[in-house]
Amino acid sequence: MTTQHHPYHPIIYVRGFAATQGEIEETVADPYMGFNIGSTKARVAWTGDVRRFFFESPLVRLMSDHKYEDVFVDGDDLVALELSEHPIPYRSIVIYRYYDEASKDFGDGKTPPIEHFARGLGKLILRLRDKVCANKGNNVAPADFRVHLVAHSMGGLVCRAFLQNPAIGSAEARAAVDKLFTYATPHNGIDMRIVRNIPGWLSFGDVNNFNRDRMADYLAVPKGDDVAVVKNFPPERIFNLVGTNARDYTVGGGLSSWAAGEASDGLVRIENATTHGPGSDGTDVTSPRAFVHRSHSGHYGIVNSEEGYQNLTRFLFGALRVDGILDIDDITLPVEVQKAFDEKKTVRASYQFELAVSVRGCQWQMTRREARENSAMFRTYAQLFPGADGSKRLPDRGQSPFLFSVFLDPSKSVKTSKSVSFAFDLKVLVPDYQVDGVLFMKRHYEGGFIYRELILIEAFPDDSALGGWSIKYGY
Repeated sequence: MTTQHHPYHPIIYVRGFAATQGEIEETVADPYMGFNIGSTKARVAWTGDVRRFFFESPLVRLMSDHKYEDVFVDGDDLVALELSEHPIPYRSIVIYRYYDEASKDFGDGKTPPIEHFARGLGKLILRLRDKVCANKGNNVAPADFRVHLVAHSMGGLVCRAFLQNPAIGSAEARAAVDKLFTYATPHNGIDMRIVRNIPGWLSFGDVNNFNRDRMADYLAVPKGDDVAVVKNFPPERIFNLVGTNARDYTVGGGLSSWAAGEASDGLVRIENATTHGPGSDGTDVTSPRAFVHRSHSGHYGIVNSEEGYQNLTRFLFGALRVDGILDIDDITLPVEVQKAFDEKKTVRASYQFELAVSVRGCQWQMTRREARENSAMFRTYAQLFPGADGSKRLPDRGQSPFLFSVFLDPSKSVKTSKSVSFAFDLKVLVPDYQVDGVLFMKRHYEGGFIYRELILIEAFPDDSALGGWSIKYGY
C-alpha cells in the first residue's frame, strides 16, 4: 500500500470472551470494551527508589501518540448512525460491539454463535469503509480503503473465522484488511489439566468455542490437533502477542491458572497462542510473535501493558521487520559424556534457550523468554542432531529455534542518521545430561550458561543495499 495514509489505517478492536450474563452486561456497559483500561505498576528507578509507572491504555496512547480518534460524538456512534454533519476521520478507532446482541439491555439476552459475530465483523468493515470514503477530506477511494484488526483472546478467533472461512462474510470485506494483531488468542484451542482440550459438549457460556473440533468448523480447517493454521490470509500479516504470566491471572480464584498450567498466561497455553500457514510459495511459515510476562487479563494483563502497546504499534506502523533464527552447527559435550557417546552408550541431553530483546533507548523489552517464567525455548540433542546413537549427526535446520520477530520504526529513531537499533540477550542454559538413564552431575552448576552473548544490531537506511538497509552488529 502506498496511499497517503499508509500505514495509518482505521483500527477495529475486537474484545475477548465473556462467559456469564453478568460479564456480558459489564462488557456492553463500557463504550470501549476494555481497550481503554490502563495500569499502574511499580518500577525501580536508577536511584533505587520504587516509583510508579503509568500506562494510560492502548486507546489513549493511540490517540496521543498517533493522532487517532474515536467515533463517539455527543453520545452517538458515528459508524452506526447516519450523521452527515459529523464525518469520520481516517485515523479512527472503532469498537466492534458484538456482545450487544447478547445483552438483555440491548438485545435478547441470547448469545449468537461465533460465525454470526464473524459475519457482523465483515458488515462493520464495509460500513466503516463507506463512512470513511464519504468524508471527502480523507481522499480515499473504496478500492484503496484498508483497516487494521486488533483483537484480544476470542476476538482473534472471530477475526480468523471472518478472514479464512469463505462461507463467512464477503471477499470484498476481507480484501480491506491490512493486518491482524492478536493479544493472547487461543489459536489452537484451550487445554486444561485432566480434560485436556475443552470438551465439545461443554456449552456453558459457549466455552466450546475453544474445542478444536468446533474451531475447525468455523475456521474452515481440517479437524485434528492443529487448528492454528491460517488460510486465505497471509500468516505473516498476523502478529501473535503471547502472555507467559500464569500466576497473576486471578479469574476463578486462581483455578483457571492452575488448570492451564505454568506455561501459560493463566488461560491460554503458550504452545496454543500462535499461528502459522502457507506462505506465498506454499511452504509453511510462522506468524511473527512476541512473548511478554503478562497474564491473560487483569491488572497485570497483556492488553493494558506497555510491552503490548509497543509491539502493536511497531507491527502496524513500523517499516522494518527483523527475524532471528538460531542455527546450531555443533554442540560440545563434556569429556566424560563425549566418551560415553563414542562408546555408543545412550546419551540424552536437553537444552533451554533464553532470550530478551530490547530496543535502543527504552525501558521495556519487546519479547522475553526465560526458564524461570516457564517460557524458555526447549530442544533435545536428538531434535537438533537426529540420528542413531554413536553415529555422526548433521544438524536439522527445521529444529533451529525461532528467536524473535522485531518490527522497528525509523520515525522513533533517537539518531539523526535515522538508524534503528536493538539488542538481544541470548542464553543457553547448562543442560541436563543422562548417560544410560543416569543423570550426569559432574562439574554441573545449576543456573549456569554454556553460551551467553548480548548482540547489538543497528540498521541504517541505504538505497544501495539489499532491501534498502545496511546492517552492523557487535557484541
